[in-house]
Amino acid sequence: QVQLVESGGGLVQAGDSLRLSCAVSGRTLNAYRMGWFRQAPGKEREFVAAVSRSGVSTSYADSVKGRFTIAKDNAQNTVYLQMNSLKPEDTAVYYCAAGIGGIVSGAWRDYDYWGQGTQVTASS
Repeated sequence: QVQLVESGGGLVQAGDSLRLSCAVSGRTLNAYRMGWFRQAPGKEREFVAAVSRSGVSTSYADSVKGRFTIAKDNAQNTVYLQMNSLKPEDTAVYYCAAGIGGIVSGAWRDYDYWGQGTQVTASS
């Protein structure tokens, strides 16, 4: 059984940085495409960033492009989301997801396993 555990969330000021981590257990990370999604109160879950199984290709939502960076560390079986220049509108619960497949994808239905989420709050 694959398990994903997110960490690194917290309360920061607008303009600050955070790095989220997603530790994967049960199978090696290089078997999956990986993604980060987020859900704010009263809103639908939305795509944030994704990386292909190989780690070569990445994709980002327009709202975070240039500020967030996703990276895979296959040796540590961990995926990271570096978030810089945080804005109040980035406030949400952030979820890590793993999908059986190679190419990068921003569609939630392409992911098979999900973490429990970690809260990120950026105050103005």
